[in-house]
Amino acid sequence: MKIFPLCLFVFSAVLLSACHQPANDKALVAAPPVNTYFDHTGRDDVLAGGVKLVKITTPQGEFKVWTKRVGNNPTIKVLLLHGGPGMTHEYFEVFDSYFPGASIEYYYYDQLGSHYSDHPKDEAYIDLPRYVEEVEQVRQALGLDSKNFYLLGHSWGGILAMEYALKYQQHMKGLIISNMMDSIPAYNDYAKKVLMPAMDQTVLKEAQALEAAGKYQDPRYMELLIPHHYEKHVLRMPAAQWPDPVNRAIKNVNEKIYVSMQGPSELGASGKLLNWDRSADLKKITVPTLTIGGQHDTMDPTYMANMAKQVKHGRALTCPNGSHMSMYDDSKTYFAGLIGFLQDVDAGRF
Repeated sequence: MKIFPLCLFVFSAVLLSACHQPANDKALVAAPPVNTYFDHTGRDDVLAGGVKLVKITTPQGEFKVWTKRVGNNPTIKVLLLHGGPGMTHEYFEVFDSYFPGASIEYYYYDQLGSHYSDHPKDEAYIDLPRYVEEVEQVRQALGLDSKNFYLLGHSWGGILAMEYALKYQQHMKGLIISNMMDSIPAYNDYAKKVLMPAMDQTVLKEAQALEAAGKYQDPRYMELLIPHHYEKHVLRMPAAQWPDPVNRAIKNVNEKIYVSMQGPSELGASGKLLNWDRSADLKKITVPTLTIGGQHDTMDPTYMANMAKQVKHGRALTCPNGSHMSMYDDSKTYFAGLIGFLQDVDAGRF
């Protein structure tokens, strides 16, 4: 099958703080005792290992979406919004290697139409405002509130997180926009003016010819893009060595959602989100916000760092060795900056 990247949709270098460096150990909040982190007393998801199917109401009817809690921390609870659109929670499994050690409670979540969640037949549910309302219903069902609720959106999930914050930030404690710009036109402009000129032009010409002919499913299309685009800007390691969580997420992508929102091309966006632009509205976001980008990202890293200046309380993190999947190819920088941000906000130092 066609392989989709975890780019804007598989499926963003100026810093406001010293985010290239791991947080000062003395400044970090002491993690809760391990026995507290793994204490599930009173939880209604113990027998399911943290899994909870959340009932949501949509204009198309009632459905269930899949979530899974890991850990226990009354003041730091992170809901993870995956990319795509139409990807799955699976590629976030790398967080298992970092968040438990910092005693951070976090939630995996497959959005409606994705993997373990329901797949409605009526595709009218594939709509950004509806996804925002879905996140709000999930928040309520999980009991997250302004005293503990952090929303992390990666790629398409970053779009969803920004939209959610612009409508419901009163319920939030913090926001993380990971590897996503606040404007699709700006993203497309970066792809056209920076990424495409840097690509082997013979390869680019052949890939564009296949696109013009509508041959997105032609095996040759991915033969060209994997080594010349994915391995340079999506996940900077040989595709044969991509971690299992990434491969599973790619295998389980819902192509109907992906193409509807992102469009069929892997060199830019052309779907429903073509004209999405919130660059003029970021100033309305007042909760502590961290933007994360990779120096080799599909998204403009300088643009993403500057987004932190637009919100009221922002911090930028640029992963120098990272691409769109910076949590994998520059994981030490990514998680040191992310965990430091969460602990700083929690301690009132932000």
